[in-house]
Amino acid sequence: MSQPLRSELSAHLARLGAGERGFEAELTMAVPSRIAVVEEAVEIVARHLEAHFVDRHTIRFNLRVALTEALSNAIIYGNAEDPAKQVRVRVRFGRFAVEMEVADDGFGFRPDRVPDPTLPENLTRDDGRGLFLIRHLMDEVRFNERGNSICMILRRA
Repeated sequence: MSQPLRSELSAHLARLGAGERGFEAELTMAVPSRIAVVEEAVEIVARHLEAHFVDRHTIRFNLRVALTEALSNAIIYGNAEDPAKQVRVRVRFGRFAVEMEVADDGFGFRPDRVPDPTLPENLTRDDGRGLFLIRHLMDEVRFNERGNSICMILRRA
């Protein structure tokens, strides 16, 4: 792992106690707009969450795939891979809930205009697959009004 990302992460891990909606800790990172760092950023987040979340399988699969897709979309489409821009990640977590917010510096998009990749007329298109995966792997997905931030929530009882 590259040292700059690791040190940035450790500087932004905070314990919340028994806070709002059962979140015990918050992890924040600034991810450079380079697709090469996505895997590393996902690994750092997943490692912290696996130690706390009651359902490790959900972290190993659902969270990793959804966060990979959200970061990739933010870097490629939101920031257009501009090295002067960053993607901000905020993860609040506890034993039974994880809330991840991924925000880029781009102009945003309209999630309701992303084509459904399962419709016959869209099967050969490249767009919409990542958002489709995120929506099916997370318990809740929201976007800010501008469309440059996604909030993904996992809950387990």
